[in-house]
Amino acid sequence: MKQMKWFFHPISIFVLSTIALAISLALYIYWYVGVTSGLRAVVLKYHLDPTQFFEAKTWVVILVLSILVGLILAGILIIFIYNLKLLQLYHLQHNFINNFTHELKTPVTSLKLYLETFAAHGMPREDQLVYVGFMLQDVERLSANITSILNLARIESKAYERGFTSTDLVALVRGFLASNRHIFHQCEINVDAPSGEYFIHPVIVPFFEIFLMNILINAIKYNASRTPRVDISFRREERNLSIRFSDNGIGIVKGEEKKIFRKFYQTQGQTERRMAGGSGLGLYLAKQIAKIHRGVLTAESGGAGKGAAFILTLPVKK
Repeated sequence: MKQMKWFFHPISIFVLSTIALAISLALYIYWYVGVTSGLRAVVLKYHLDPTQFFEAKTWVVILVLSILVGLILAGILIIFIYNLKLLQLYHLQHNFINNFTHELKTPVTSLKLYLETFAAHGMPREDQLVYVGFMLQDVERLSANITSILNLARIESKAYERGFTSTDLVALVRGFLASNRHIFHQCEINVDAPSGEYFIHPVIVPFFEIFLMNILINAIKYNASRTPRVDISFRREERNLSIRFSDNGIGIVKGEEKKIFRKFYQTQGQTERRMAGGSGLGLYLAKQIAKIHRGVLTAESGGAGKGAAFILTLPVKK
């Protein structure tokens, strides 16, 4: 029974249907040519008028028929590819729901346990502070996941104001790091920019801060080093301005450099480090924010365990 499952697979059905249609067209042309040849032999034998039996544009009809069948095949192929993409998106969303449910349920369960412990037992102040610290971590985890969903909805529905402001990106990055030092206090983050040079570019500041948060959090979460490090460097080219985020994390497996920007996608390394938390939306949001600013976000890595670099390239007007 299992050996017959391939026959009912959508790809198998599509291939067989296409082959059947192509064979039907080939047999029709073969039959038509054979009949025409027979009629021509009869006409020659009995010296009949050929115009009474043959149309002058016979091959034009065959050509038009072939083009129509080709269009039908192209339409079937487009529908097939579209359905495959929908099926793939369905699987991704299904996995996302499972993963995200876990991401929500785990901190909620943890908070419930801590609160029940507080209610049932009298605890010294020092122990209470330890539990409160754990609870705050769970609340931050919940808040980050909910924020990711809200940001995704805002970006995909384009429900945001296109309020671009010309901003010095170096100052923006440094100010962002200063205001969020409580998040990155256990990390080493360096900003490298040519002295005396300003990198002015129009950005939507709240979105650019979301971009920075997602890139930096990704570099820190998926990092096996004792001290996660991110080097942020600014470079100006003739037509572009590039910002490079290089980390010493777990790296990216070869062939995953483009896949990691897909919605809900998680690499093998990310899946293995599921305890770090993650919804598969961070890099997707970063990619979409780069597009909003007419920029391009790419990833580079020497392989697993060799760190990764994310490069944001923004166009510069002359």
